[in-house]
Amino acid sequence: MNAPIGVIDSGVGGLTVAKAIMELLPNETIYYIGDTARCPYGPRSKQEVRTFTWQMAKALEKMDVKMLVIACNTATAVALESLQKNMPFPVLGVINAGARAAIKKTKRNEIVVLATEGTVKSAAYEQAIHSLSTKAKVIPLACPTFVPLVESGEYEGQFSYDLVKNGLKPLEDERFDTVILGCTHYPILQKQIEAAVGPEVHVLSSAEETARDAEAILAFTHKLRQDTSPPEHKFFVSGSVPIFRSIVERWLEKENLDIQRIKF
Repeated sequence: MNAPIGVIDSGVGGLTVAKAIMELLPNETIYYIGDTARCPYGPRSKQEVRTFTWQMAKALEKMDVKMLVIACNTATAVALESLQKNMPFPVLGVINAGARAAIKKTKRNEIVVLATEGTVKSAAYEQAIHSLSTKAKVIPLACPTFVPLVESGEYEGQFSYDLVKNGLKPLEDERFDTVILGCTHYPILQKQIEAAVGPEVHVLSSAEETARDAEAILAFTHKLRQDTSPPEHKFFVSGSVPIFRSIVERWLEKENLDIQRIKF
């Protein structure tokens, strides 16, 4: 029960999920892997994404994690089922959690899904939403410029607002009351997205719902951490440690974090 929770992502986006877990379960230790060297996953083939996701999962298995959270929608869409069947611990994705959050919030059953090209092509959100409500109208939109913007660390300021507004132009003639941030990088751009779609639209992340799923499973399996000493989080990245450090310390509002380079 004192083992860490593993969190994996194509880069820094999964920090939005890691932060939600830390806030809901402050006693738990997080081991995070961000594959920043090979990010973004959205334009990659399913086989590439599946291979990369398995490499991260196997690395965390060797670190004896008690649960794995795939904090990447693209990876969830192609690798969740196979990992759930083959890993010796519970494996959670973020797509079902995001769909549930949207169905709870929408009043008109008009839902936009902002995601990577890979997630949009998979139609995973449409399937998840329609499994909960056959009435829902789903409008998917790929936003390929958003992940590189977040990974660069230059996601504050007027340039980011302009880039996000331009990326959402295809929605100008659409009717919707709810937006799912169907990529875990996108909550880092939530202010910009909210400004672009207007105050009447609910903009939702799957992070909090995913954290609640993790809590429920750990409680059910009696694996919530009982050690009262402060958790010692660890972060592993395949790309630049300094760039990752600047983003993670800003996002988590923590300093002197244990961040290491990992090779696959």
